[in-house]
Amino acid sequence: MLFLATLIMGCTGTEQENENLSDYFASDTTQVQTGGVRMVPVNTPVGVYSVWTKRIGKNPKIKVLLLAGGPGFPHDYLEAFESFFPKEGIEFYYYDELGSGNSDKLVDSTRFSVERAVEEVEQVRLALGLGKDNLYIFGHSWGGLLAMEYALKYQQHVKGLIVSNMCASGKEFNRYIQEVLVKQIPASALDSINLLAARNDYANPRYTALVTEHFYARFVCRIPVNNWPEPVTRALGKSNQPYYLSMQGPSEFGIIGSLKTWDISGRLAQIKVPALMIGARYDEIDPRHMQWMSKQIVNGKFLYCATGSHLSMYDQQQFYMNGIIGFLKNGNVPDPSI
Repeated sequence: MLFLATLIMGCTGTEQENENLSDYFASDTTQVQTGGVRMVPVNTPVGVYSVWTKRIGKNPKIKVLLLAGGPGFPHDYLEAFESFFPKEGIEFYYYDELGSGNSDKLVDSTRFSVERAVEEVEQVRLALGLGKDNLYIFGHSWGGLLAMEYALKYQQHVKGLIVSNMCASGKEFNRYIQEVLVKQIPASALDSINLLAARNDYANPRYTALVTEHFYARFVCRIPVNNWPEPVTRALGKSNQPYYLSMQGPSEFGIIGSLKTWDISGRLAQIKVPALMIGARYDEIDPRHMQWMSKQIVNGKFLYCATGSHLSMYDQQQFYMNGIIGFLKNGNVPDPSI
């Protein structure tokens, strides 16, 4: 009888899993299917344009809107989440900002501001029907900045926040790179990088090669460059350069664009929703600063990737993804000690 009961329970569990999987991938057969893709109209001072979004899965309790880095990087490099979220039943959305990726290629430099980006996210949220009972916003790098700024204005619409690899000010970004990371680059390579930068010769293949070898390979993604995941290289090739140059500037060795004076350090305490900050040992963002950020937020938590870099979603992938999933499903993350 015990064996029979166990067998019945096992079958029931399998049936439940199949039922949940069916619900997760359910679609409205009365409508033409697009693989979850939806073009969302957004109002701008120069007209109405469309931004590209894509939904994967269905879960009324957990819906995650993914905000990519840059500014101006498309969603592509975040496709790693497809290998982790569906099997956990987590519904999530890709989104390409206006002018980037698959969205309309609007040429409007007045859009290059944090305020305009925040309002665009709000229009996307409304169009997708996401709200405080289930919406988590994940932001990586620039996307993390955008997620925090969005929460400071619209946190009443958000259940939780995940900020991956982003500090709280342009000044802090520049401090860590100049005081810590630059000193780890061989003097001869740094001299050549600085010489080319002084000439404003950022398009020089030599500059690209030096920065790739001595900065990107150390602090952006610690997988050998020739083996970088295809979604990463694809995203790099599709970035919105005018947007990036206006706000970040042409160099990874410090912000010289409009984000140079950006600072929300003194406003972090205003974020009341549960928030997870993710830092990494080899990141271009100081992980201790990110740990400090988590302590400024009332319901803040910190995830430390001890072998990861700016793209810990790839170079410390299992730990990174499991930490996010734990936060989304039960609010727990591993010991944050650095």
